[in-house]
Amino acid sequence: SLHIDEGAVKALLHGGKSLLPSGITAVTGVFEVGDVVYCVDSDKKKLAKGITNYSSTEIEKIKGRKTADVEKALGYRYSDEVIHRDNLVVL
Repeated sequence: SLHIDEGAVKALLHGGKSLLPSGITAVTGVFEVGDVVYCVDSDKKKLAKGITNYSSTEIEKIKGRKTADVEKALGYRYSDEVIHRDNLVVL
């Protein structure tokens, strides 16, 4: 699962936005690109789930970073979003 900060919670639940690396505070579990993962708040409450554009290993390297820094951290960039809003369901 992806642990997200308050700003990301508001963006996902009330703004209909995608999940960006900057809103992720921690990663739990092992998963690959294309897997469905949960987004949880600071209390570990499941708020949403979606299809990830990055693996858990990659997200560990880019969590908390601005989108512009993803390519610098990884050497490549699949997408600006970790989970695009079109691939995200609020629970």
